[in-house]
Amino acid sequence: SHTLGSMAEQQQFYLLLSNLLSPDNAVRKQAEETYENIPGQSKVTFLLQALRNSAAAEEVRQMAAVLMRRMLSASFEEVFPSLTPEVQNGVKHELLLGIQMEGSSNIRKKTCDIAAELSRNLIDDDGNNQWPEILKFLFESVSSQNVALREAALHIFWNFPGIFGNQQQHYLEVIKRMLLQCMQDQENSTIRMLAARAAAAFVLANENNTPLQKHFADMLPGILQAVNDSCYQNDDSVLKSLVELADTAPKYLRPHLEPTLTLSLKLCADTNLQNMQRQLALEVIVTLSETASAMLRKHSNIVSQAIPQMLAMMVDLENDDNWSNSDELEDDDFDSNAVAGESALDRVACGLGGKVVLPLIKEHIMQMLQNSDWKYRHAGLMALSAIGEGCHQQMEGILQEIVNFVLLFLQDPHPRVRYAACNAIGQMATDFAPTFQRKFHDKVISALLQTMEDQANPRVQAHAAAALINFTEDCPKSLLLPYLDNLVNHLHVIMVAKLQELIQKGTKLVLEQVVTSIASVADTAEEKFVPYYDLFMPSLKHIVENGIQKELRLLRGKTIECISLIGLAVGKDKFMQDASDVMQLLLKTQTDSSELEDDDPQISYMISAWARMCKILGKEFQQYLPVVMGPLMKTASIKPEVALLDTQDMENMSEDDGWEFVNLGDQQSFGIKTAGLEEKATACQMLVCYAKELKEGFAEYTEQVVKLMVPLLKFYFHDGVRVAAAESMPLLLECARVQGPEYVTQMWHFMCDSLIKGIGTEPDSDVLSEIMHSFAKCIELMGEGCLNKEHLEELGNIMKGKLEEHFKNQELRQAKRQDEDYDEQVEENLQDEDDSDVYILTKISDVLHSMFSCYREKVLPWFEQILPLIVNLICPHRPWADKQWGLCIFDDVIEHCSPTSFKYAEYFLRPMLQYVCDNSPEVRQAAAYGIGVMAQFGGENYRPFCTEAIPLLVGVIQMEGSKTKENINATENCISAVGKVMKCRPECLNVNEILPHWLSWLPLHEDKEEAVHTFNYLCDLIESNNPIVLGPNNSSLPRVFAIIAEGLANEAIKSEDACSKRLANVIRQVQGSGTLWTECMASLNESQQAALQNLLNTA
Repeated sequence: SHTLGSMAEQQQFYLLLSNLLSPDNAVRKQAEETYENIPGQSKVTFLLQALRNSAAAEEVRQMAAVLMRRMLSASFEEVFPSLTPEVQNGVKHELLLGIQMEGSSNIRKKTCDIAAELSRNLIDDDGNNQWPEILKFLFESVSSQNVALREAALHIFWNFPGIFGNQQQHYLEVIKRMLLQCMQDQENSTIRMLAARAAAAFVLANENNTPLQKHFADMLPGILQAVNDSCYQNDDSVLKSLVELADTAPKYLRPHLEPTLTLSLKLCADTNLQNMQRQLALEVIVTLSETASAMLRKHSNIVSQAIPQMLAMMVDLENDDNWSNSDELEDDDFDSNAVAGESALDRVACGLGGKVVLPLIKEHIMQMLQNSDWKYRHAGLMALSAIGEGCHQQMEGILQEIVNFVLLFLQDPHPRVRYAACNAIGQMATDFAPTFQRKFHDKVISALLQTMEDQANPRVQAHAAAALINFTEDCPKSLLLPYLDNLVNHLHVIMVAKLQELIQKGTKLVLEQVVTSIASVADTAEEKFVPYYDLFMPSLKHIVENGIQKELRLLRGKTIECISLIGLAVGKDKFMQDASDVMQLLLKTQTDSSELEDDDPQISYMISAWARMCKILGKEFQQYLPVVMGPLMKTASIKPEVALLDTQDMENMSEDDGWEFVNLGDQQSFGIKTAGLEEKATACQMLVCYAKELKEGFAEYTEQVVKLMVPLLKFYFHDGVRVAAAESMPLLLECARVQGPEYVTQMWHFMCDSLIKGIGTEPDSDVLSEIMHSFAKCIELMGEGCLNKEHLEELGNIMKGKLEEHFKNQELRQAKRQDEDYDEQVEENLQDEDDSDVYILTKISDVLHSMFSCYREKVLPWFEQILPLIVNLICPHRPWADKQWGLCIFDDVIEHCSPTSFKYAEYFLRPMLQYVCDNSPEVRQAAAYGIGVMAQFGGENYRPFCTEAIPLLVGVIQMEGSKTKENINATENCISAVGKVMKCRPECLNVNEILPHWLSWLPLHEDKEEAVHTFNYLCDLIESNNPIVLGPNNSSLPRVFAIIAEGLANEAIKSEDACSKRLANVIRQVQGSGTLWTECMASLNESQQAALQNLLNTA
């Protein structure tokens, strides 16, 4: 009866499997639930039984195979170890038996995948494969007479190349011999292809093992042969493997780079192949231009042949009679050769650099632009747009001739060429801003306005408007103003005409762009747009009020954006007349938005418009929060669809449906549906904006926002979301202050842990610097005692790790300079990497600064664990940026942790004094600042060092060229330091001797913080009637006045600084003294006199 029972259960299980395949949603959902609830052990038994039952329906067995593989990849730990040893061995035995006995090749393949997945999980921490039978099976099958078994062995090895574990080195020769043998199997092309894919997978799995890569170099000719043969059998899987090699292990291709490139070029040029295969072949070359640019630059002959191929693809366009009037912008056909060629060109230009690419392409483009076939002229202009970013430096020199030439094509007889010319102008306006705007404003604005008149070709009109948007977005305000009147009137005429067309014919394409053009002009013109406000606002409000049909969603969204940008440009006073109307319109959309579908473009426009309204209305916006926050939180909480896939699943999902894939290696990929990601990021940025603008007015929302934001620090699908999450943290703490200290402390406890972990794990350096910056701000807000012992320990380890990584990266860069492919463009990239490393160093300094300023001396024991690394930063052989930031950190130690800081003086005092005279101004500045804080805060122990520093500081100030642009900041810090020593440690020097010199160096212009210190000291001296400062009979007072007036005119002193009151008093005292006052004022210029007057009125 027992077997009957299990047979009945098994029948039920078959039914369940076929229900899982049901097209009926409800049936499928129910089956998924039932399946989830079956305990793991029974699942294994049932699935294996279904898989091995050749009498069951093929799709049911396939389903069982997929589920079995998923279970092993997703929940191996939960299921497999808890099975009894008998069951575990049974599973292994049945799988191998299944592969040997199976009749259906499809099920056999799927069983191989399961076996590979199982062995992937059965390699222990020491690299022992705990399923030795599968290795024996591989060795026997790969040399079997039975083709199906040879295929199975290769398939398993391809799926899991690490299957030999710690035995790999031992079997390396055997593996290599087997693969070579299979790649030469003349009878069976399937075996050849599979062996090539397996060989590539093995190389990829060992991408960091250079000796192995060299040892396997002689496999590459076989792989290339297989790439070639498979393409002509309509199979691009081996070609995809070659693309992966180019992406991940480009150095492996080096010994046979010439044949690899030649083959890729041949396949790409063969029009008998499918587009997809030609594009993949091109992808090999394009990928290498990104991953091994220096290696590829040496093969310029191949590159020079590849470029015409890309251009030829770009000419592959359809003739479409309805093109000019189509009102919907259909998405570019991403599979089309034209789009692929353009994107390839863009990437190759960026990868190889303009020095290589521009000379190779310039002549081709010129010829294309003179061709009588419009498709060539179109392609030539699109190519020009595509290379702008990569060839930036080289094109900048010849921009004049390029622009003059392109403008001619705005008059081309063919509308699609005029469209491409608009595209090139718009692209260059972005790539070469603001030089482009400065040089060509007159020609470009008039040419685009003329093109916008092209009533017969709305697509061209719309693209001209789009180019105008690019132009005005990056246009300096002063350049735009002379054209404002003409520009605005043109846009108004077109808007009115297109609004009529919308009402009569329902066409909207041009109107959508024109509305954004108006917004962009207003955004750049700012308050100068006020006179035109009433010209546009009624029509714009009309569109929002009446454009409620579904096909007008985008137009309405863009109009909402336009209104809010105009409001922001003209300011509150002018906008107030419409503010409440506009708010009501937006609220109405918002309240009707229960019907807004999730993909409605209006949502993101709306969210940004709210934030602009908040900036315009300030505190008055608070009343609208209850309506706004619902949809905003909903959008900010979007959870993208995510799937962990292996290579087989991926073949059934395409990027067209909005999926993007991240390759995790080992035949596994990570898929994410990108819909809604941009909206989510916008929404998060807007929450930051509200917190910033509304402060305590946002307090009641802080709890829900912080609960949303903290987990988003780990939202790895979108950098912008993580940046917003980081930015929001200190702002939310500030907003929550009105809720009392306990509430704020609770909130800090909720975020602190994730911020510290984020600093440790964030992969992107731009996001990392945001997180560190925010963390430092939070520490400063929360003050001493805000980190517990665990947090301090974790933070210490992370800081230590970051500094160690900093030194390691420098070594790696040095090593790359020794590489055989090193050239000047590699050096440029290394410089960029260096800059981003230094940027992280500045943020480490921020975090330490916040720790020192809050915890003061109590933080020193914690600091000791990273002290040796900071000492390492200021060693003589380090780059200047290391010295600069190392010194800044020690400056903080002196400033905030004295007198105890002297305990560490042996580590930094000598270097600090030496670096006062360093070659690098940044280093001098940091050292001089250190001397100043020694005098202010250091205490008795530092006195002799202040004395020693004075002649060094004076030397730097009096050095030739000390006031030039690059030196001025360092020099001013020296001047300020001398002032601080005189003020706080007068016993360390002869004040009377130095003071006249010091006065002659004032005022400070650049460093506002130090300027305040010098003025405070100057006030001390004047108030104590210092004879040197005032001079005999006050004869030096005009000079002192000039110093003060110049400082004020230069805004070195803000009216809220304490010293501005003191300065005002000094001036008032002189004001009552008649002749002296006249004499003092006579020596000042107009702006200085005005600045003095202003001070007397405000302070």
